Amino acid sequence: MTSINRSARRFILAGLLTASVAHAEGTLNVGANVGNVPWEFQNASGATVGFEIELVNQIAKNLGKSVNVVNTPFNGLFAAVQSGRIDLAISSITITKKRLETVAFAQPYYDSDQSLTVKAGSTLKSVADFKGKTVGVDTGSTGAMWATTHLAEYGYTIREYVGLNAAMLDLKNGRIDGYISDIPALQYYAKTTGGVAVIQRLKTGEQYSIMFAKNNDLAKQFNAQIDMMKRSGYLAALHKKWFGVEPEKTTSTVTVLPMPK
Repeated sequence: MTSINRSARRFILAGLLTASVAHAEGTLNVGANVGNVPWEFQNASGATVGFEIELVNQIAKNLGKSVNVVNTPFNGLFAAVQSGRIDLAISSITITKKRLETVAFAQPYYDSDQSLTVKAGSTLKSVADFKGKTVGVDTGSTGAMWATTHLAEYGYTIREYVGLNAAMLDLKNGRIDGYISDIPALQYYAKTTGGVAVIQRLKTGEQYSIMFAKNNDLAKQFNAQIDMMKRSGYLAALHKKWFGVEPEKTTSTVTVLPMPK
């Protein structure tokens, strides 16, 4: 093996020092399905913003770390967390017993339900009117799970999408008759963009949180930060900023809760 010359050695050492500094800075790779309004999406200037983007940025800042958002389709977040390609995941992810078998969550910070959204002016009033109709869902989401579970009961056809925007375009253009997804995202979309209407809340008792790999110490660190944010009123203020109203006092946005197990 030939010896490494001095210039090459300096180059290697510089690279090692750079890697060391980057590691010391503690950048967190955060997986997010960007386009999931109002949780994580790009604004008019191209910046990634949203309720959960602000939340993880503030927690990371409190922990002395920085955030690198990794745009990932929703159904890819689970494998990315488990494999270590990302450190944590956000995207209004619902805590479920099934998911807790393979991943970990910090305590919840938002209570949600699913919803049925239609084109503005539609005569459809509820999911009971959807026999023979087509409903859109986001692949791998709890909305997709709800729609599949109730398929035989209501007799609709399911069409899957990756992200909200494509589904809303098809809904407005009549290519689907309705869309089943998380109620806050659709209420926000209807308020800010228009052309659609949320006509029915579909009760599911869902709660959202940040997802981690099993036994990842970051889960406990983030959980402690969420504790403090609830006590300080930070999360309540964040809720009012993005949804226009104060969170109800009994919800997980203001109630300190244990980590899910």
